[in-house]
Formats: sequence, C-alpha cells, structure tokens
Amino acid sequence: MAGSAATKLSSINQPRRCPGRPASAMRPPFARARGRMVPSVTFRPPAAAAGAITMSPVPGRVRRASSFVLKLSISAGLLWVLFRQTDVGAVFGRLRQVEPGWIVLALLVHGALLLVSGWRWRRLLVTQNVHVSTWQLTVTCLVANFFNNFLPSNIGGDFVRIADTAGLTGSRTVATAVVLLDRVLGLIALFAIAASGSLMLRHALPGTGYLWILLVLGAVGAAVVISRPALVPWLLRPLTRVREDWVTERLGRLEDMLGRVGNDRSRLAKAFAGALVVQFLVVLFYLCVAWGLHIDLPLRDALVIVPVSLVIQLAPVSINGFGVREAVFSYLFRRLGHPVDAGLALSIAGAALLILASLPGGLVFLLRKEGLMVSAPSSDMQKEEV
Repeated sequence: MAGSAATKLSSINQPRRCPGRPASAMRPPFARARGRMVPSVTFRPPAAAAGAITMSPVPGRVRRASSFVLKLSISAGLLWVLFRQTDVGAVFGRLRQVEPGWIVLALLVHGALLLVSGWRWRRLLVTQNVHVSTWQLTVTCLVANFFNNFLPSNIGGDFVRIADTAGLTGSRTVATAVVLLDRVLGLIALFAIAASGSLMLRHALPGTGYLWILLVLGAVGAAVVISRPALVPWLLRPLTRVREDWVTERLGRLEDMLGRVGNDRSRLAKAFAGALVVQFLVVLFYLCVAWGLHIDLPLRDALVIVPVSLVIQLAPVSINGFGVREAVFSYLFRRLGHPVDAGLALSIAGAALLILASLPGGLVFLLRKEGLMVSAPSSDMQKEEV
C-alpha cells in the first residue's frame, strides 16, 4: 500500500506530456518550496487571456495602405479624366517640340532656388545662435527635395531638414519649430505672390479674393505668434495631460525659440524676403518650361497659376500632387484664355523636370555618411528622446 501510494504521488508530480510538445515546456502542477507542496502557477501575459483586447499593428498598416490606395485612385482618376477631355496628340506634340536651351535655364533657376532656400533657412537658424554655412544647408535642401518628390507626401523632406539640424540646435523640438516657421513664411509668401499677380490679370478669375484673405490671416497670425511667444505653448497646454513633464519641457523650448526669433526681427524679415524670392523663382522655373514648350504664357498669368496650384497641392488627397496639379493647371489655363492642352503639357513637363532635378539629392544622400552634425549634440539633446 505504501509503495502504491508513493507511486501515485510521484505520478501526480510528473508533468503531463502533450504530443508534439517538448518536455522542457511542461511544468508540474505542484512544486516543492521549503519542504511543502505548493501549486505551480504559470503566468501568462494579459493579452493571452481569453477575451483580452490585443493591440495589433495590422490596423495601422491597413489604414496607411488604404490611404495610399485612396490617394493613388484620386491621382489616377483625375489624370484619366483630364486625358479623356484633352487632345492628347496636342499635349505630346508640345512635349516633343521642347527646346533644350529653355530647359537648361529652368534647371539653373531651380539651382538658384535651392541656394536661396538654404540662405533663408540660415537666417532663422542664426536667431537660435546656430551658425552653419549656406552651402551646407543648400545641400540639405537638395536631399530634402529628393524625398519631397519620391515620397507619397510633400513633407518628407522636412524630416531630413530636422534630422540634419537637430544636433546643431541641441534639440529636435527647436529644429522642428525652425523648419515649421520656414514653411509658414514660405506659405505666406506664396499667398503674397498669388494675390499680387491677381491684380494684373486681364480676365476676372473667381476666388482671387480668398487669396487676399489668406494672406492677411497668415500675416496677422504670424505677427501675433512672433510678438507673443508664450501664446502657442499656452494653446498647446492641454497636451500636458498626456505626459506632463515631457510636454512641458518641450513647450518651454518652443517658447524660447519663438522669443529669440521675435528679438531678432531683422533676420526674420530677411528670411521672409528670401521666401518671396524663392516663390518668384518657382514661377520663373515654370515660365522657362512654358517657353521651352512654345507656350505663350505671360508673367501676370503665371504669378497666379503656379502659386494657386502649389497651395492646392498641399491638400493630402493625392500622391505628391499628381492629378491635382494637372487639374488646376488645366482649369486656370482655360479660365485665363489659354489652350487646355498647353496647361496639361506644362504641368507634366514641369513635374518631370522637378523629379529630374531632385535626383542628385538622392545620390548625395547615399554617398554621405552622416548628416549635418558638425557640432556635438548638447546635453539637452542627449536627454531628449524625440
């Protein structure tokens, strides 16, 4: 009896074997602790419990894929409708008759555009006591231009600019704020160019009054933010409910950055002047392409067509503005008395040339070993995790 009882007890302590499951994965239902028998409990993660809600990356991937498919559908649909309603033979006839001299001049204008972009960006960085050459910033703009053209959105290049200057500013928050301010100045300059061009139009164009409204709102908003640096952090204060210390620290850096810009308004004014020059060079780029395609496009019309198309392309509804840009060009060409096929040909040729001009930026990105980290990150940067 004693032997049979011991045999039963030992069988209880043996793990239950499952077919195809290694013995090392089995746990006995009881284990010894200080000479007494205690249940052996296997802890499983809460997510493995029945009925538990698990966080999966799949919905995020599905959302991004759905967004991409939707944008691609909009771009393809708009292009399909435009080509259905336009004389395709006339469009490709213009593209075949392109004059190389004007195209070379357009590429030179684009190079000057990048140089002025680096110059105006440097004006804003100097307000943060960051000193880096205009040439280095121009190279970064070239790389950023590549990502703007080859990523689905128009802001991919901004991440390159932030990464290249985060070490110089000592804070990714400050680097991001500088790039955003540069973007805002460029947008206001875009409204200013378009609104000024609308005054010179021979034909009335519906909606040009909104350009002046956007210009005034943008200028007043920027002036208020610069003169009241504590306003934006105050408006963003509810974010502290998420991570109070982390958010509060970054809002403080943002306020300090805006305060420095407000105390150096001469450089801010130079940066805005640079933004105006950049937007005018964009118009000049398209004018060179138009003249290379034998399109009789006057400057007064280009000053409205190009900026308005750029503003509308900011809406995240297409792949890099494809389809939307062509639709806006075609519509505005028709409204201003120009052939629709000319607008479609100019849009296609301009987009293709911009992609071609951005290819050196991809080569520079592949060849360089690191970004613009010419100065060591500060202790502030080392503690930052964003």
